[in-house]
Amino acid sequence: MDGTVVCAANHVPLTPISFLEHAALVYPDRPAIVASAPGSALPRTWRETRARCVRLAAALAELGVVRHDVVAVFAQNIPAMCELHFGIPMAGAVICALNSRLDAAMASVLVLHSEAKVIFVDYLLLDVAKEALSLVTKAGARPPRVVLIKELLDQSSLHAESNDKTNAQAYDYEYETLIGNGGSSPDFTIRWPADENEPIALNYTSGTTSRPKGVVYTHRGAYLNSIATIIMNEMVGPPPVYLWTVPMFHCNGWCLAWGVAAKGGTHVCLRKVTAGAVFDAIARHGVTHMGGAPTVLSMIVNSTAEERKPLPGGRPPVTVKAGGAPPPPQVLLRMEALGFHVIHGYGMTETYGPATFCAWKPEWDPLPPEQRARIKARQGLHHLGLEVDVKDPATMRSVPADGKTVGEVMLRGNTVMSGYYKDAAATAEALAGGWLRSGDLAVRDGGDGYVRIVDRAKDIVVSGGENVSTVEVEAALSAHPEVAEAAVVGRPDEYWGETPCAFVKLRDGAAGGSVGAEEVIAFCRARLPRYMAPRTVVFVAELPKTATGKVQKVVLRARAKAMGGVISGSKSGQQLRLGQGSETEQRTRSKL
Repeated sequence: MDGTVVCAANHVPLTPISFLEHAALVYPDRPAIVASAPGSALPRTWRETRARCVRLAAALAELGVVRHDVVAVFAQNIPAMCELHFGIPMAGAVICALNSRLDAAMASVLVLHSEAKVIFVDYLLLDVAKEALSLVTKAGARPPRVVLIKELLDQSSLHAESNDKTNAQAYDYEYETLIGNGGSSPDFTIRWPADENEPIALNYTSGTTSRPKGVVYTHRGAYLNSIATIIMNEMVGPPPVYLWTVPMFHCNGWCLAWGVAAKGGTHVCLRKVTAGAVFDAIARHGVTHMGGAPTVLSMIVNSTAEERKPLPGGRPPVTVKAGGAPPPPQVLLRMEALGFHVIHGYGMTETYGPATFCAWKPEWDPLPPEQRARIKARQGLHHLGLEVDVKDPATMRSVPADGKTVGEVMLRGNTVMSGYYKDAAATAEALAGGWLRSGDLAVRDGGDGYVRIVDRAKDIVVSGGENVSTVEVEAALSAHPEVAEAAVVGRPDEYWGETPCAFVKLRDGAAGGSVGAEEVIAFCRARLPRYMAPRTVVFVAELPKTATGKVQKVVLRARAKAMGGVISGSKSGQQLRLGQGSETEQRTRSKL
């Protein structure tokens, strides 16, 4: 309009770096970062954290890091990981947090692809890093300079001091020395982005089905999704105490590696996620929020009496943001019974992590617990940073909200990636038609229009022309009192084309052989149409998973295919019991 301008007074590039500046100013003496284990280093305040991050940025500049250079991090959820999420962007660089469970071969591929100039390595991952960087050298590339993080977090890292001489040649710098007084200036001028659409992070997809792609985040997108995630996690009132059960390498901890600072909260770092460690951290630090895939929820509800500790009384329950896969309603019920408040959502690496959540409505409070759990297990609607729709991928028309018509989940908005690094063709394909195509199939429920995912497009089992939602079958399996986790894929069938094959992990304490295929199949058939019930049940010690807790169905599909086809016209189900190494130990027939 006439008389308006866009200038320095009313337009400043959005960036999550500003969260740290605000926290250090408003909450200077509040604990910013602590380690969950007893006997760990003293907590660092927001004032101290800001000073350390500025020194870190100065040190990177002295190492020759310039704007938009990639700086990799290969670490678990340790305090330095929180600092690096600010220090690297403050140097104008792009943080590339690598999956801490990568093997050397894949790590070398990502280091080469990212062209990282510097890599920060957690001491406990040094052996893998050394092998990966050796492969980089063999490929004819110059490896990045290595900064070793020897920060003691718990007893598992106490050996760091004793092995210095052995590993002295494996790194160029030591983290604490680098950001100490040895040359790095606390008066360094932060390199703020000139444009909020400049890159801040490079995140590689999990790579469970193909070579990982590098997803580029911007300062603007990271800022907006951090704010949206704070709202979704119901971080209202006093500053939160956030327990790191979500890997910080995964979508930058669902953007909460930055977002916790926006509320002046406290990061509680946890190297290894176990049920006992979670309950201990809640009791020790007064944890208010945490997150995780359904596998984390399953770990909690299946914990032993010895692992559990009473949740702190006199305040609201611990809020858990669940994502990564649809949680079975039965697991949600048991989490609620333990005193946790679960918020379920959905997202992708390409959407900075969380994109939708099942926003709760007061009118659902009086419903029976089982019905509340089914409602909460849906993916819901989008947060404030984008919009979601379910569309026919061929016509791009929205499907009706009838709870039946299946379409593809599509998203668009300010928190969708800017693209895949060095892959313009894949970027164009993913964003074709002005929407990000997720590959997930869903319906929109009648009445409220909430999105409910029925499966990944590649996971749908087509049996005799009928589409079988593996998500629905898994939910039925998880309702069995002796089932801890379940995953369903298609197995070749000479008559039906393919039929559901269930891989089942029993709860701890379930006697081997006490639950058989016949019982499991009958349990499912009482809850599902006949064609949806699994015809094969495979009992396993563990389900194969990615580092972010997602079941690797590509592995399970290969196992199911290797079993051979179900006999044409067979009236029998099949039970297999597999050990950790997937060797067949027992094979029996059970009548359907």
